[in-house]
Amino acid sequence: NKIATLRNARGGDVPNVVKVALDCESFGAEGITVHPRPDERHIRQRDVYDLRPLLRTEFNIEGYPAPEFIDLVLKVKPHQVTLVPDSPTQLTSNAGWDTKQNLEFLTEVLETFAAKAGADRVELYTEPYATAYPQNKEAAVAPFVEAAKVARSLGLGLNAGHDLSLVNLNYLYQNIPWMDEVSIGHSLISDALYLGLERTIQEYKNCLR
Repeated sequence: NKIATLRNARGGDVPNVVKVALDCESFGAEGITVHPRPDERHIRQRDVYDLRPLLRTEFNIEGYPAPEFIDLVLKVKPHQVTLVPDSPTQLTSNAGWDTKQNLEFLTEVLETFAAKAGADRVELYTEPYATAYPQNKEAAVAPFVEAAKVARSLGLGLNAGHDLSLVNLNYLYQNIPWMDEVSIGHSLISDALYLGLERTIQEYKNCLR
């Protein structure tokens, strides 16, 4: 998404989204996540179709389950789809789902994607953790550990994402070592400006060891 934002700022195809995604894989990334928005301000639908046949690792498409998003997912058939409660006007994700209030809607969407309703995993929206981490990391991680335990008790896999960084990722992993994956974009690309993309990916993977 960040690479696409940079490309779109000037038009054309530099930097090339597909090449960078393939480079990320060769540098050790174990999955690629894209978030196509209706206004295509970063990843475009064309990018999604271009990436699908070339990626060798897990391909995850995330977004709000509007009809056009559902149609894209059903056509592309990624390895994973992550549903987020973003409106088209939001700058970025700023909350997780209120699953009680949206239970009927989410069940209907999941029935579209699978033979039976139900999710394989949930994703922890970690912006509150990242914000509180500098002041009190123990208090910051505590509610996420509790949520993670509930997910595990229900047999759900666990992802995490938003504002995770080289500063706070390892502590989250120490406290929730059974996470299946973390999704990191903004911080990773920001760090890569200084460290280079290959080293940055390795530094993030080191946080998960």
